[in-house]
Amino acid sequence: MTGVCKLFRRFAAAREGVAAVEFALILPVMLLLYLGTTEASALISMDRRVQTIAGTIGDLVARSDSRISAGQLQDYFLAAQHILAPYSTLGLTETVTLVHVEADGDTQVKWSRRFVGGTSGHVAGHAAGQPYDLPDEFLTIARGSYVIVAEARYPYTPLIGMVFNQEYPLYRETFYMPRFGGIIDYEAS
Repeated sequence: MTGVCKLFRRFAAAREGVAAVEFALILPVMLLLYLGTTEASALISMDRRVQTIAGTIGDLVARSDSRISAGQLQDYFLAAQHILAPYSTLGLTETVTLVHVEADGDTQVKWSRRFVGGTSGHVAGHAAGQPYDLPDEFLTIARGSYVIVAEARYPYTPLIGMVFNQEYPLYRETFYMPRFGGIIDYEAS
C-alpha cells in the first residue's frame, strides 16, 4: 500500500505535462471560436454585398430620365452581380419595381422586372396594378409621386459550415424616388 501512496504523491507532484493537458482542453474551444468568428464575418460581409446590390440597382434606375430600356436594365443587373465576386451568383435574385403612390396613400405597381441568376428574359416581378406595401415614411414623402423599389435576395451557404451549417436567405430592399421626378417608363424592346 505504501508503494501506491508514493506513486500517487509522485504523480500529484509532477508538473511536466500540465501545459500540454491544458492546451488539449482549450484547443477545441479556441478553434470553435476562431471558425465561428470567421464564418460570422463572412456572413455579415455577404449581407453587406446584398445590400449594396439592391442599393446600386435602385440608384441607377432612379437616375433614368423618363424611360429605361430592357437592355439598360439588364446591364444594371449584370453589373451589380460583380459586387458578389468572388462568390457565385447562382441563386441571386434582383428585382426592380416602379410604384405609384396616389394622393390618398394607396400604392400601385406600374412595372416590375426580375433578374434571376444571370438571366432576365424580361421576367415580370410583382404584378402590375397590384398594391405594394411601402413603409409609412415613404408613403408620406412620396404622395402623388413614384417610388423605385430595388430588392436583392441571395441564399448564402457558409464556406466552412462547421459552426453555421445551414443556408441563410439574405434579403435587402431599398427605396428611391426618381431623380428627375415623374414616371420612368419601361421599354421592353
